[in-house]
Amino acid sequence: MTGLRHVLIAALLVLAGCVPIYRNHGYVPPELDLAQVVVGQTNVGELPALIGEPSAQGLLTGSGWYYVGSRWRHYGARAPQEVERQVVAISLNETGTVTNVERFGLERGRVVVLSRRVTDSGITEVSFIRQILGNIGTFTAGDFIRDDS
Repeated sequence: MTGLRHVLIAALLVLAGCVPIYRNHGYVPPELDLAQVVVGQTNVGELPALIGEPSAQGLLTGSGWYYVGSRWRHYGARAPQEVERQVVAISLNETGTVTNVERFGLERGRVVVLSRRVTDSGITEVSFIRQILGNIGTFTAGDFIRDDS
């Protein structure tokens, strides 16, 4: 009887080791909190109280706040696998006012837009780098040579 008991306990331990364990990393504000952020009105000083501190900020001071959250599945001895990822990107203008709120997800290895709230001016703005890259190939050598004759 004790041998059978030991076998059953060992079998239960093996089965318990095969149950997936899920872990969350990072922080993404819930939709209810994001609804309080009004595009064109909310400023950078109000964001921490409304939705919390960001996971990362843009390279340029005040250019954007980013919230990243992911869910990982740990299953037995296998390597952990990311099963869900969300990124909330909040863009700011020079004065620190919110110009864009976007939520991205990861679907089958591709980044997809889950939701977007944008002011009219945010879409038509062309960044400095985009202007430079857009001008590649539009110049000729004659544009740079002065003809003083």
